Amino acid sequence: MTSSTPPAPVLRFAPSPTGLLHIGNARTALLNALLARREGGTFVLRLDDTDRERSRDEYAQAIVADLAWLGIAPDVTVRQSDRIGLYDAAAERLRAAGRLYACFETQDELERKRRLQLARGLPPIYDRAALALSDADRVRLEAEGRRPHWRFRLDHRAVAWDDRVRGEVSVDCGSLSDPVLVREDGSYLYTLPSVVDDASLGVTLVVRGEDHVTNTAVQIQILEALGHPVPAFGHHNLLTTASGEGLSKRLGHLSLRGLREAGLEPLAVAALAVLVGSSDAVRPVASLEELAALVDLAHVSRAPARFDEAELAALNARIVHETPFEAVEGRLAAMAVGGGAAFWEAVRGNLGTLREARDWWDVVAGPVTPAIEDAAFCARAAEALPPEPWDGDTWKAWTDAVKAATGAKGRALFMPLRKALTGRDHGPELAALLPLIGRETAAARLAGQTA
Repeated sequence: MTSSTPPAPVLRFAPSPTGLLHIGNARTALLNALLARREGGTFVLRLDDTDRERSRDEYAQAIVADLAWLGIAPDVTVRQSDRIGLYDAAAERLRAAGRLYACFETQDELERKRRLQLARGLPPIYDRAALALSDADRVRLEAEGRRPHWRFRLDHRAVAWDDRVRGEVSVDCGSLSDPVLVREDGSYLYTLPSVVDDASLGVTLVVRGEDHVTNTAVQIQILEALGHPVPAFGHHNLLTTASGEGLSKRLGHLSLRGLREAGLEPLAVAALAVLVGSSDAVRPVASLEELAALVDLAHVSRAPARFDEAELAALNARIVHETPFEAVEGRLAAMAVGGGAAFWEAVRGNLGTLREARDWWDVVAGPVTPAIEDAAFCARAAEALPPEPWDGDTWKAWTDAVKAATGAKGRALFMPLRKALTGRDHGPELAALLPLIGRETAAARLAGQTA
């Protein structure tokens, strides 16, 4: 028996450039990108920009920037607006096969039909009245100035698939309206371009939000009508805000740009976006490769997952605390933060975000206005400063000497020294900061000078 290697998977992320990506969009993008990366496959970014009124190039550029920040730049990028010819050809094939038919009802007429059906206790699905129109009827309607929209004629049967997240799923297409694929102006709604692109790009697995489950049954029928293979599907749970509110690009909830501008680490955002709402514990990760190894669609919960900004802040801090100097050396230099590894080791345990390192470097390098509560005590402390060079043992030797000279101990000993040296009542261990501050600056601050 010979074994054959399965083909490398192709996965896609297909946002519409109509707003900024939020953390829920990032969940979908990361699941696709990490699964593709782990299996040596291809990650496709498809910009669904067929909505001419709402799509904006600035949002398309923002999507590219957000994915790059997360570390999941796509292998292939396509825009649907460049691929209209493919959709036109597919629509013609469906028309020729009798699966795409012209409808002339206005929105008002369709709404009246819907209300009447509801009043009669019937499901509000399209009644296929357009299929009964004669050629003469269509000519007359067009002569009246009506332009048709085009619906896909569904087979009234159940469509089933083995969902990678939800298990066996079945949708009764007899309970659905024939979907509109082409608007009156000839532009395409989401469904047909999505199907055509998945087929033409060789997508093997579609991972997206559970709000697309019903769409999947429709898309499977269209794929089959066009003679295309059907990919596998996985529909993950959706993220909400901590209060349970749905996320929206339009409302700007938890946008990736906002999280980036707040100084959050992309790995913290990625880890929480991927692991929340699954049976895997949310935890810090050192790399996207480590996170990719944790991705298992079977572990994703069916219930909505709440994205808590407080949990993100705590996770971000844990990642910063565990990050070695070598991983942040360049970023610290870009912020004009000196002190090398010694400074990073001194302050990282007190940081919520990396950018806060700049605040503590300002404390070390000055100028700092000291907070002097007892000038006489600080003067005695200055007299006890040992000669340089200073190291990690200097703080204990000095405070022991100050304690002997003044009788102060505990908080009464340490707090006045911290306020004088840093101008603050909290912060990193002074045993580590003191050698970085240096004797000359320490003496000036103890004397009440801004230094």
